[in-house]
Amino acid sequence: MRDEGGGRLRRRAVLKAAGMAALLAGVGTGAASRGAGPASANPLWNALFQAWVPEIFAPLPDPPEHSEAIVIGSGFGAAVTALRLAEAGVRNTVLERGSRWPNDPWREIFTGDDLPDGRGFWHRTSFTGVTKVPMPCADFGGVLDVTEYPGIDVWRAAAVGGGSIVFTGAMVAPPKHLFDQVFQGVVNYDELDSVYYPRVRQMLRLSTMPADVYNSAPFTHSRIWDQQVRAAGYEPQANDSIFNWDVIRSELAGASRPSATAARSSLGNSNGAKFDLNQNYLRYAEGTGKSAIFPGHRVDSIGQDGSGKYVVAVTKLAPTGQVLGTRTLTCDRLFLGAGSVGTSELLVRAQATGALPNLNEHIGDGWGTNGDVVLARSISSPSATGGGVPSASRILDESGMPLHLESWYVPGIPVDTGAVASLGIVLDPTRARFGYDRASNGVGLSWPRAAQDAVVAACRTVDHRIAQAGGSMMDYTPIGYDAQGAFTAHPLGGAVLGQATDGYGRVAGHPGLYVMDGAAIPGSTATVNPSLTITAVAERNIEAIIRAGR
Repeated sequence: MRDEGGGRLRRRAVLKAAGMAALLAGVGTGAASRGAGPASANPLWNALFQAWVPEIFAPLPDPPEHSEAIVIGSGFGAAVTALRLAEAGVRNTVLERGSRWPNDPWREIFTGDDLPDGRGFWHRTSFTGVTKVPMPCADFGGVLDVTEYPGIDVWRAAAVGGGSIVFTGAMVAPPKHLFDQVFQGVVNYDELDSVYYPRVRQMLRLSTMPADVYNSAPFTHSRIWDQQVRAAGYEPQANDSIFNWDVIRSELAGASRPSATAARSSLGNSNGAKFDLNQNYLRYAEGTGKSAIFPGHRVDSIGQDGSGKYVVAVTKLAPTGQVLGTRTLTCDRLFLGAGSVGTSELLVRAQATGALPNLNEHIGDGWGTNGDVVLARSISSPSATGGGVPSASRILDESGMPLHLESWYVPGIPVDTGAVASLGIVLDPTRARFGYDRASNGVGLSWPRAAQDAVVAACRTVDHRIAQAGGSMMDYTPIGYDAQGAFTAHPLGGAVLGQATDGYGRVAGHPGLYVMDGAAIPGSTATVNPSLTITAVAERNIEAIIRAGR
């Protein structure tokens, strides 16, 4: 079996090499052909993608004209909503703009962070990540959308399973005192802690990194990270993770293509190393027979007709970006789970155009970056660090702006750099508001540079203290690679609980319309990754909505 898998790997490598050669020769990069339209762009790359992942090129089914409920998006909040509605007997239609990607222990389903191709990005021709190195790619319907606003780049998912496909798996509950500071009593922390956080942990099989994985070579950087923070007086806390440790053990044993042990995660894990939403909530929802998922369906606008039904305009898209058709669907109840940016765009546009005229003044407000910063310090003595992805641990520092640092892997660099990376998440009170541009029918925001400078400075102070105490061999500050803060992978807000909605996501002014995702979170999940809190709040909210019948 392994020989056969190795043969497939070699054949895929040859094909990818041919594709890369074409890219470097300037054939079909998409940069020049983008204006000609996606149907004509990248014919060579599109053929390669179809050879590598034929499943996403299969004919796309059409959703029904009318549904009892429509759920827009398929990430954490949307997936919870689809399952719980289905279990309550409510037939629902899930609309997702991205593809439904398979998993395989040997095929390269997803591209890597080191030399990414179009499978990595949602219709882009280049990407600049935390390494600051621009990377060209073919225009294709890949899994990560990068939305560029003045002052901030926002990374968000475009795939069935949403953020569970492209995140690094850490699912952490925030400290109560910081949570209460952010949520101001709208959500009861003790209720989440006793009921909904445990429910999510059970559904997603969350657990901390086992000792055998922690002590393996790819996670040398995790052990160095812990040693350095201990030297600085911190005691690292173990992180709950969504990763399937048995799949990681298969990688370590050579029984699967390396993925989570080879610095691959932000653009997907081909072998299913993450126990993503396709393997739990979404699969369980479909198993009821009352929930159906429709990939390749981008929602362009929402509104309400004279009878009170919600109206959803959709464009059906091939993975290449070719438009396959447009339709208008209706539903009795509409649940928004397109993520902070997607949900906010739909609501702000609907308010500005009069499609949903009763939305209140808080629509578009309360957006934040969750205080994301990526940091790097060097090893303390000559050593290989490894490319293990799951985050083993974190520390909390409240000496200045409250923040967590999490141990992280180094993405986008295919060689060992001697760096030990961290993800910083700062309690940043800055908030922005989405606005509407009538000329372009676009929705956007502007993020203040001062806010990013402040969160970077806060993280840099703590990380430099750790580097000094831990005996780091090199200071990356002079070359500008010790901290990167001009992006967020955790956009939150835009339709905040208790403001644009009631305390359970019911949108003010429009009964039957709900916000079930990160747009409902007030700009921060209090110094930790948002995924656990978004999922738990969605469980709380949909339970209340179903119980009340509205």
